[in-house]
This record gives sequence, C-alpha cells and structure tokens, in this order.
Amino acid sequence: MKNKICVFCSKNIKEVDYKQVESLKKYMSFFGKIEGRRRTNACAFHQKRISQAIKRARHLALLPFVNK
Repeated sequence: MKNKICVFCSKNIKEVDYKQVESLKKYMSFFGKIEGRRRTNACAFHQKRISQAIKRARHLALLPFVNK
C-alpha cells in the first residue's frame, strides 16, 4: 500500500481555522458527521485540529449539527 501524506503537513499548515466553513465541509460526511483519519488522510495532530474546528463552528452556528 502507498502511504498517504497529510495535506496539512505537506502544505506546512499548523492551524485549522473554524471560520473556513467550506474547507471544513470536506471533512464531514453527508449527514454532518466528522470523517475519520483514514477517510480524510490527515495525521493524528491535524485530525484532532479538524475535529476541534468543526465542533467550534457547530457551536457558533456556522455548521449544522445534523443534515437531514
């Protein structure tokens, strides 16, 4: 198997911004759930930052909790 490289590490991005809603939607499923590391191809550090950013955006009503 080919090792997949984290997109954030390859672009030297340290922080994930919760205000970039369109980029965060790429890491959510159709139903609004946060995708796992294997699906997002992110390292553990950045996956944790992604999930924190999505949760912050949800609490600020920038992203929905559930898509129906």
